[in-house]
Amino acid sequence: MLSFISNYITWDVDPAIFTIAGREIRYYALLWTFSIIVGWYLMGKMIKKEGKSEKVLDSIFWYGVISIIIGARLGHVFFYEAEYYLTNPYKILYIWEGGLASHGAAIGLLIGLWLFSRKNKLPYIWSLDRIGIPVAIGGAAVRIGNLFNSEIYGTVTEKPWGFIFVQNGETLPMHPTQIYEAIAYLIIFVILLWMYFRKDLARKIPGLMFGFFLVTLFASRFFIEFVKNPQEDFEQNMLINMGQILSLPFIIVGIYLMIRAILKYNFKNKKK
Repeated sequence: MLSFISNYITWDVDPAIFTIAGREIRYYALLWTFSIIVGWYLMGKMIKKEGKSEKVLDSIFWYGVISIIIGARLGHVFFYEAEYYLTNPYKILYIWEGGLASHGAAIGLLIGLWLFSRKNKLPYIWSLDRIGIPVAIGGAAVRIGNLFNSEIYGTVTEKPWGFIFVQNGETLPMHPTQIYEAIAYLIIFVILLWMYFRKDLARKIPGLMFGFFLVTLFASRFFIEFVKNPQEDFEQNMLINMGQILSLPFIIVGIYLMIRAILKYNFKNKKK
């Protein structure tokens, strides 16, 4: 149920679409599935555009999906609840109970793409430049899934677009940080599409697109975290939280890749 009361938005939506054999089918799972299908479609478009074989598409799909899921799960385990999972290691497999970390997904994807590139004898930067497009739209979809779960939202706000998350027992409007992130990722997605399909920058300036992706995605995450509630108790008294700390290395690497790509491109053109 969605309603507007006293200039705020009351969010009281059941996270489950329906139940089969006692197990809930949630919007979150549906949106994860959507992100995987759209990612596969977009990579197929790029691989077809560049004349690569369908085997490359199948390979990058499986390397990408498996590495993201494993990385997201282990990222949550080690970054946020290491003590709990060290004492209950079998719980690591209970992925349906929740607990996925986007920074872990990023690390997992970097490893998965490195393995994919080696297997298919493609430059690592080729894979990195192109993967940002499906990841950006997938990230937006997953954040909407978080909204349906009434999770990962922000602090109290007086803004008229504040959400009262009834499912969590909230009575005050909160920043809908899931929507903030989803909008940011959609903008990044559109810009990356333009860079690839209109300007062909993945071929002209290798490394630029992936550097841009890292800087914009993790910088938006870093700043949105300032109005987001801590995900774990240990973050309560931190100046910057774990999500922000983990974002900084990605931003630095992204800046380095963009500068390096532009300098190499300019140097190459000067020699012509």
